[in-house]
Amino acid sequence: MKRLIYLTAAALALAAFSPAASAQGTTNDLTSELRTRTSLEADWKIAKGLHLSAGYELRTEDNLGSIDRHQAELGLSYKVNKWLKTGVSYTFMYHNRGANGWTPRHRLSADVTLGWKTGDWRFSLKEQLRFTHKTESMNYCQEVRNPLMLKSRAKVQYKGFSRIEPYAYFEVRNIFNDPSCSATWSTSSQAYSNYSFGGYNDAYINRLRGALGLEWSVSKHSSIDFYAMLDYCYDKNIDVDKSYTYLKSLTWDQSLNGIIGVAYKFSF
Repeated sequence: MKRLIYLTAAALALAAFSPAASAQGTTNDLTSELRTRTSLEADWKIAKGLHLSAGYELRTEDNLGSIDRHQAELGLSYKVNKWLKTGVSYTFMYHNRGANGWTPRHRLSADVTLGWKTGDWRFSLKEQLRFTHKTESMNYCQEVRNPLMLKSRAKVQYKGFSRIEPYAYFEVRNIFNDPSCSATWSTSSQAYSNYSFGGYNDAYINRLRGALGLEWSVSKHSSIDFYAMLDYCYDKNIDVDKSYTYLKSLTWDQSLNGIIGVAYKFSF
């Protein structure tokens, strides 16, 4: 099992860097910052295996210097059997876009989780498909209004203690419909020419995440989750003029961000 996890992680990590070799443009220097997340969640058991949940989360960025977003989520999950669980959710997000102000976004998610136990250990694989709608104005050549992403997560959790359950996971995020383009770079003029928009068909891995956490069962109905995450993000940044005919720049932004968080959950 350990060997399989190591080989899978190595393959995903190599895949994450494949876009840099084939993409046009240049890769910017690595940036880093500390971010936080604080959340509250309520979970209602409607019937056997069927749960309704509602939650709120606050996120900060820029080394705790600014609020990144407020978000509220409503979800429904169903445990088909002891090893299979499915879920759907809606998330309303209120984003801080700096000089462009605060803008709302909407997200629909659907996920499937495969889990199994051996002794005091629990292993799981989760696939979550996300469809996000952005409401702000944008240059359609630079950004997709409705990004479609897939998050794939492998998680291990230890359940040998009475109230505390430590865990770790590794996650990969793919985007399936990022904008694509073609252009010719001139070394003499240091500028692009013959630009054309290629549609929303560029797919690549844009984030790797590793996490460590600790779930503490405070009581029968209450639990607190303390966690730390490390994200490596790799995103394409296209700058096209307002006439959509001239490519100013094409770069790849990379960042390594640390995230610490705490989540409180109450179950009815």
